[in-house]
Amino acid sequence: MSDSEGVASAVLAVDLGGTTMKGAVVDAAGRTVHEEAWPTPTGGELVIRVLGDLLVALRARGERLGLRIVAGSVVSPGTIDDATGMIGYASNLGWRDVPLASLMAERVGVPVVIGHDVRAAGLAEQRLGAASGVEDFVQVSIGTGVAAALFDSGTVALGATRSAGELGHIPVIPDGELCTCGQRGCLEVYMSGAGLARRYAARGGDVLQAERIVARLGSDPIADAVWADAVHALALGLTTVTLLLDPALVVLGGGLSRAGDSLLAPLRVALDDQLAWRSAPRIAVSTLGSDAGRIGASVLAFRSVGRDDVVSGWQREGVLAG
Repeated sequence: MSDSEGVASAVLAVDLGGTTMKGAVVDAAGRTVHEEAWPTPTGGELVIRVLGDLLVALRARGERLGLRIVAGSVVSPGTIDDATGMIGYASNLGWRDVPLASLMAERVGVPVVIGHDVRAAGLAEQRLGAASGVEDFVQVSIGTGVAAALFDSGTVALGATRSAGELGHIPVIPDGELCTCGQRGCLEVYMSGAGLARRYAARGGDVLQAERIVARLGSDPIADAVWADAVHALALGLTTVTLLLDPALVVLGGGLSRAGDSLLAPLRVALDDQLAWRSAPRIAVSTLGSDAGRIGASVLAFRSVGRDDVVSGWQREGVLAG
């Protein structure tokens, strides 16, 4: 993809998280030619300013590499209107009613499209990853919190308020523990990085990150107990999703998806037990890992300037080469 002078075109892609914003310059072959990871600051206005700084730095780097930057994309958690680029609410970022697309476009000087981070990851998995060739699937991200993207007949469900997929806030335990959202018994109270760490410490364990708690499974009774609760909660949530949407596949991403058989083996058994009268969907772990958000953002950026034909030619090996 090049302009009339033969200059190769590229896009900017940022996967914005609560702790880190990962940015990349991606060329028309889907290759990451430059990437940077910046800490996400605390405070809504400051996040906007630093995000703009990152996009400007990425554009400058791309142009120094001889590329013509045609668009940008930011994928973010929260309630997002994909059509307008408005962030309705993103608790981890301190945002409410932020017109992010217009703010970033004005700052960086190219069109910027905004997308939901888990929907973008699901789009990437559908094109190049674990959901390749599958039209009906659920992408689930299990990190600090839990969120999902719901794909039905190849199309992602958005919902009336653009908040479809709040799997983490399905109440799965009646009168369960209080969630930060104000409800009780939400899935992510039990199965999430923050929930697992909090419940482990509350039962007398050390103050540890979730990954270190998982590493103690089999040798630590407290870790075993909170993990069993977490898997049970996730199975209940996926049972509801399965009965409502009938997906062929559930793709697990995010930090806790890397727990491997410690997660997959008991989850498959629990989901089979819950779905007494029908078979469970296949469960797989993301094959794109932490690259999924960046790849999805790149797809959205090229699409926003009418170049979906460019994306259709991408190959997994080239996209992941970087």
